[in-house]
Amino acid sequence: MTDDLTHTLRSDAQVNRERILDAARALFRAEGLDVPMREVARHAEVGPATLYRHFATKQALVTAAFADQLRACRDIVDEACADPDPWRGFRTVIEKICELHARDRGFTEAFMSTLPGADITAVAESSEYQLKAVAALARRAKEAGRLRPDFTLDDLVLMLMANKGIYATSPALQANASRRFAGFVIQAFEACPHRTALPPAVTFERYEALGGPSRH
Repeated sequence: MTDDLTHTLRSDAQVNRERILDAARALFRAEGLDVPMREVARHAEVGPATLYRHFATKQALVTAAFADQLRACRDIVDEACADPDPWRGFRTVIEKICELHARDRGFTEAFMSTLPGADITAVAESSEYQLKAVAALARRAKEAGRLRPDFTLDDLVLMLMANKGIYATSPALQANASRRFAGFVIQAFEACPHRTALPPAVTFERYEALGGPSRH
């Protein structure tokens, strides 16, 4: 096989891999992780055999599709844990993680659950690392008297589940709604809440149809 032909085949394989990942990200973001692998192949306009050559398991596809989000999550947690003010760091986790997860339904599902299989995925490993780091940060915030003493990591999981339920007509509107939700959550978690101003309210079209205040 000539060098030119080898290079062409490698280029074609890279193009197919990126098409598969783009399709997977779009489908997981819109529909969650239950999307069949064949549906991913159809949207990527490749055959199932091509899909499985690049990603032998769904675990591998999910891990690759969410690599950027995993790095972003880890960076958020590392930044928060490095903050000398544990309560400010804890607030940073809530605000930034909520917004990141609000933008991608599939990532929230991947973060909160491990797909069936013998191998632990990078998603599960990252989730475990971040939860342990946040637990240590929460202990510091409690010791500083800022985080309510009855907070547990289960409350963080509950928060992510609620945040996942935010649906809006655009990514920007969804992010705005998530920021306001995070503001409520922070006040609920604070040991002695300070009623600071929340991010701006978001009016959803369904609410307007029921007689709520108009944005116009």
